[in-house]
Amino acid sequence: MAISEKVKKLLDENKVKYEVRRHEKAFTAQGLARADHVSGKNVAKVVLLKSKSGPSMAVLQAHRMLDLSAAQRALGERGVYLADEADFQNLFPDCEIGAMSPFGNLYDIPVFVDRGLAADEGIEFNAGTHTEAVRIKYADFARLARPVVADLAVE
Repeated sequence: MAISEKVKKLLDENKVKYEVRRHEKAFTAQGLARADHVSGKNVAKVVLLKSKSGPSMAVLQAHRMLDLSAAQRALGERGVYLADEADFQNLFPDCEIGAMSPFGNLYDIPVFVDRGLAADEGIEFNAGTHTEAVRIKYADFARLARPVVADLAVE
């Protein structure tokens, strides 16, 4: 499977410079960082959340962990939980399970990004497959995804 057609189309139509990087199969963001020989600081980890208002996407640096209390504050609601595979397997039909890109907006899912990732010049992320990653400037990601920036993560 190649990168998501939705992601490719979004990047191409908006004239974003990007690099597709093939790597050995990796099922975690930290695994992607190791496989591609980059710092986990520059790899975007996608964490899906569920709440009464529906699914949301938290995006943070691979080496950090989501602070669920902070996520609840950012979303402005209580009762925010980590989604499990059954909650999201049908939301991203063009992606391998667990290899969705941080462009939740392509699937009508609100995107929240941790302030630590927002400070990076470039980010790398899965874009539909466990064997290919995309690298772009963070500024391009922010322009296209329009995420809410918040403190979401802890070391």
